[in-house]
Amino acid sequence: MFQFIICFIAGIGAGLGTGFAGMSAAAVISPMLITFLGLPAYEAVGIALASDVLASAISAYTYGKNKNLDIRNGIVMMAAVLCFTLVGSFVASLVPNTTMGSFSVFMTFLLGVKFIVKPVMTTKESMTTVSAKKRIIQSVLSGTIVGFICGFVGAGGGMMMLLLLTSILGYELKTAVGTSVFIMAFTAFTGAASHFVIGGMPDIKCLIFCVASTLLWARIAAKFANKASAATLNRATGVVLVVLGAAILGVKYFG
Repeated sequence: MFQFIICFIAGIGAGLGTGFAGMSAAAVISPMLITFLGLPAYEAVGIALASDVLASAISAYTYGKNKNLDIRNGIVMMAAVLCFTLVGSFVASLVPNTTMGSFSVFMTFLLGVKFIVKPVMTTKESMTTVSAKKRIIQSVLSGTIVGFICGFVGAGGGMMMLLLLTSILGYELKTAVGTSVFIMAFTAFTGAASHFVIGGMPDIKCLIFCVASTLLWARIAAKFANKASAATLNRATGVVLVVLGAAILGVKYFG
């Protein structure tokens, strides 16, 4: 029962983070499973990535249905992310003792504050003023940065993507989140598959509980986000990220 409760709570945080902000479920689920259930870190990350796959896919479907998804540039960015994640991983293996696990947690918290204090109010109309060629170049460069940081640090992809899509590429918030979760579904699948192949199958009950809970709450969050106004979505996204960032920091340092 305790295992179910922890997985369900972890799934609530991960699902809301994914549905509202395109955040990786690994940022929430991994520290919860490691701290409260004593799972090995590698196994916990594998379960978190597996939970991310369906949650990101259902979120991407919901955003796409509401025309808040840029598939063409998303695919370009995803290709760059996947390639440079490998490059980042290789470089990280050459550098001794690079432990930057808290990077994505602090970033989650700070990004949440940014959405509350300085909301993204870009419109879809202003997005169309950027030429297709410039958008593709921006997508490749952003994917390169996100991929390298993910591979080097081992986390933070969803948050980095959201920050670059809204701040550098000038995406409207809903389209930014929709495109981010679309990319995350594929990157999480790649990560989960490699974790299971290398480390074997994880605790099946934990896996099922986490996947189901994350999927449920991601669907709820994505449906709400697509119906909300820009101002409401900025505020809701900001609050979710600040609360999750603070909670994960609490679990990491005081759990």
